[in-house]
Amino acid sequence: MSSLAMSSFVEQQIVLHQFTAKHCAQARVMLGWSREHLARQAGVAVEAIQQLEAHGEVDDETRLILAFCLEAQGLVFFPGFAPGWGMSVRRFD
Repeated sequence: MSSLAMSSFVEQQIVLHQFTAKHCAQARVMLGWSREHLARQAGVAVEAIQQLEAHGEVDDETRLILAFCLEAQGLVFFPGFAPGWGMSVRRFD
């Protein structure tokens, strides 16, 4: 496996470990997004988001897509903590 492929694999495994069902719901609230809006942005079914948030069970690909979609909005995820804004994001409220 090339170092680039290994790096991508490791990154995906970290994301899968760090991004939880609770994170998904909390991130949507932080962004003011409905499940429907997240589904449109991520290109996944609303039912997949409902399944994740209710039971924590979706396939790895869907979990990665949702995590990367929310990370693209500037959020970061760590086990045991609510989502936070990344260092490179400037928020003016």
